[in-house]
Amino acid sequence: MPYQIENKFVIAVASSALFNLTESDHVFREKGEEEYRKYQRAHETQVLQTGVAYPLIKRLLSLGNDFSEDQPVEVVLLSRNDPDTGLRVFKSIEHYGLPISRAVFVTGNNPFQYMDAFNASLFLSGNPDDVQEAVERGYPAGCIYPTNYIDDDEDQELRIAFDFDGIIADDSAEAVFQQGALNLFHDHERLKAGEPLPPGPLLRFFTEISKLQRREIEKNQNNPAYKPKIRVAIATARNAPAHERVITTLRKLDIRIDEAFFLGGIDKVRVLSIFKPHIFFDDQAGHIEGVASMFPSVHVPFGVTNIKAAKSQ
Repeated sequence: MPYQIENKFVIAVASSALFNLTESDHVFREKGEEEYRKYQRAHETQVLQTGVAYPLIKRLLSLGNDFSEDQPVEVVLLSRNDPDTGLRVFKSIEHYGLPISRAVFVTGNNPFQYMDAFNASLFLSGNPDDVQEAVERGYPAGCIYPTNYIDDDEDQELRIAFDFDGIIADDSAEAVFQQGALNLFHDHERLKAGEPLPPGPLLRFFTEISKLQRREIEKNQNNPAYKPKIRVAIATARNAPAHERVITTLRKLDIRIDEAFFLGGIDKVRVLSIFKPHIFFDDQAGHIEGVASMFPSVHVPFGVTNIKAAKSQ
């Protein structure tokens, strides 16, 4: 009987997101594919350092230890490498004890096209071109930013922070805001306050995280000594009266949020430095740059803001 991957919460991750490939990537860019191949073989038993997405992946996969049924989360490696040069990545996966056994190696092609085959709700990569093309084709994808974050292995809690517009919801409200008059945006959102926003690129991933969180809460209800391991926050540039539409949308989705920050233009790093996310998703690079040096961050190049940025380059 085939493995029922459609019943799993699946994340597709590139090796560039899971591990730090700065050195080997430098070899590829400076010396070409053949020297890169030789380099990877020569360093095959040298364990790669963890990358930006590692704290998220490690904690999601560890949740399976707390459920009596099979592992609820599946992580699939999608790699531009071929199987030969990709062997070093799998050896590093084994070293860190990550239960990742499925992979796609596409020898220089774009790997995200196999997301649907693996039922993946998110693709994380360090390659901005791959991510941009994936989003343009309608896939939920994000590009990890370099960070100085050091993971605390003793901290078992998983804290995830999301921007709202262009991430959980679409950017239709953002398009109104981009017209340049804040009062018109607030009038528009006050008028639409009872109308949920259409889905954004990461809604399915957000929903799957919420399902895991609900299971954690139920476990706490059955065993009060158990501390739930997932906390979810929304950090948005919205403020009153535009906050109400966020709540309306979340109510329709029947999703609980642990913390919500309606910042009205205040720098997001001011609150995220207290929340301390293991991953933060935002559609605007300007919002990420201040956070990324401190915490793992992902840019989702979706919507009108990113289209304008691309045209200006």
